[in-house]
Amino acid sequence: MIVTLTAETDGQRADQFLSQSLNNLTRSAAQKLLEGGHVLRGGKPLKKNDRLKAGEEIAALIPDPTEVEILPQDIPLDVVYEDGDVIVVNKPVGMVVHPAPGHPDSTLVNALLHHCGASLSGINGELRPGIVHRIDRDTSGLIIAAKNDSAHLALAEQLQDHSLYREYEAVIIGGLREDAGTIDLPIARHNTDRKKMAINHYNGRSAVTHWQVLDRYAGYTHIRCRLETGRTHQIRVHLAAQGHPVLGDPVYSGVRKGFPELVGQCLHARRLSFVHPRTGERLLLEAPLPDYFTATLERCKKLQ
Repeated sequence: MIVTLTAETDGQRADQFLSQSLNNLTRSAAQKLLEGGHVLRGGKPLKKNDRLKAGEEIAALIPDPTEVEILPQDIPLDVVYEDGDVIVVNKPVGMVVHPAPGHPDSTLVNALLHHCGASLSGINGELRPGIVHRIDRDTSGLIIAAKNDSAHLALAEQLQDHSLYREYEAVIIGGLREDAGTIDLPIARHNTDRKKMAINHYNGRSAVTHWQVLDRYAGYTHIRCRLETGRTHQIRVHLAAQGHPVLGDPVYSGVRKGFPELVGQCLHARRLSFVHPRTGERLLLEAPLPDYFTATLERCKKLQ
């Protein structure tokens, strides 16, 4: 598809223009096309936040659709809460949330399809039915899924206005001078490594993490983190930027010898609170620290 921009599109963001110009294309889908280099201006790939000018010619190369079949799989789930609208699961470390390249099955979505049947919201498409937010593969803890579209929209709104409360616990490398604080640094995709995120003061999206020290050890600190925003890898990137990466994090320099119980970062989504989309009641749910986390704390205590 080739489009010559009119005066009405002058100054518009590339992802906004694309989602409005192509039928049935969401803003996130438009961003994926842009990130994949499928939208060109003057023969060069456009970035999602590039501003457009009247008279420019834009070429969008839409990849051929591929058939996707996600099958239900009988994978045990640690269900913390469930009713006709939502389900909250304590995800184990090592489980991917939804199918992606390299992880076609054995994901949380496969397990939810078996457990919930057809009762999952469809707002996020066939790859992520019911998924309202995500946590990393090697992060354990609470994650919520919606069983219908109205519940999904209500929960997504709470994510947007920061009223969906998410609290994590982590063991980080090094000692923090203060007992509590806030990290307010914008985050964007890494310029050269697309699997990483990075602090970016020019193109990053607002990201705010509040932290509090729970315990101190020789060379390590046990902390609580509360997310105000929910960017990809937010806690991991923010703490690494302070020189205190999450212990065991293989991406942001948190790997240390002597912790065989860690298969990934020592990060657990401990508490989740939200207003129920149907009843209006605020729920507070908690998942205890898993074995790998408590074993890490015991090892840290022995280092005293």
